[in-house]
Amino acid sequence: MESIKNDVDLADKFHVAYEKLTNEISKVIVGQEEVIKFVLISIFCQGHSLLVGVPGLAKTLLIKTISEALDLSFNRIQFTPDLMPSDILGAETLDSQRNFKFIKGPIFANIILADEINRTPPKTQAALLESMQEFSVTIAGQHHKLDLPFFVLATQNPIEQEGTYPLPEAQLDRFMFNIVLDYPTYEQEVEIVKNTTGIKESKISKIIEKDEILLFQKLVKKVPVADNVIEYAVNLAQKTRPNTSHATEMTNNYLEWGAGPRASQYLITSAKCHALLNGKYSPDIEDVQMVAKPTLRHRILRNFKAEAEEITVDGIITKSL
Repeated sequence: MESIKNDVDLADKFHVAYEKLTNEISKVIVGQEEVIKFVLISIFCQGHSLLVGVPGLAKTLLIKTISEALDLSFNRIQFTPDLMPSDILGAETLDSQRNFKFIKGPIFANIILADEINRTPPKTQAALLESMQEFSVTIAGQHHKLDLPFFVLATQNPIEQEGTYPLPEAQLDRFMFNIVLDYPTYEQEVEIVKNTTGIKESKISKIIEKDEILLFQKLVKKVPVADNVIEYAVNLAQKTRPNTSHATEMTNNYLEWGAGPRASQYLITSAKCHALLNGKYSPDIEDVQMVAKPTLRHRILRNFKAEAEEITVDGIITKSL
């Protein structure tokens, strides 16, 4: 009974900390509330996010600001066609005594911004797979643990497709969320220009310590979920699989393939966190619906008919809710 009371107190603390955190981030980032919310959910769920948006929408500033408010180390890796796996993970070199010494790469930080990840060949993209799944890297047979919490935010430019290497489905599935970053509104853009063309600088305070993040991550795992909510999430994922018993007519007409079991897991995990951030102790169906689009949009593939009729992935997901 005491442990439940402690978890409830921690859940209340988490909700308050999230409110403070978003207020702090808004000192630097104008608008983008949904984007900030989903990035934070994926961090507190020990997941990773793929951020899709055109250049100039402050993707780097956003993740740097979040890392400062969370008191986490941050590294940005610019992905280019000539980037090698050792440029990310590190490599063994000979020291002055001619002994091998491991020099850590930029992957050894709490938050990694993998900028324009689709600009680098599959071999280098795959260098991230072990770190994202196992929170470790293996170099020359030696196993190196990464510092926790560990979070990868990868960005993709949706309009420049020349010289790109699309992420394979196995790697896309490693990302908890696919977050779409839109242009700011007119009023937001006016505020952005005012804030960034003068001498005023906003200093970000540390709101949540590293140890607290790890506590909140454990708390998310402990959140109870009603059977009907789990069944709804599994049913939602199964609806996206064409030519199966749960497939809808829209799915059969417009999808090549659907989301796997990992989607069901992420729907529930992220719904738990979404509930906590909104002051609830257990998620309901509405929480699953709120996280459905970023969880599913990179796990389902439209067919030629959908593209020809301009049926969007988000539209298909909305009809399935």
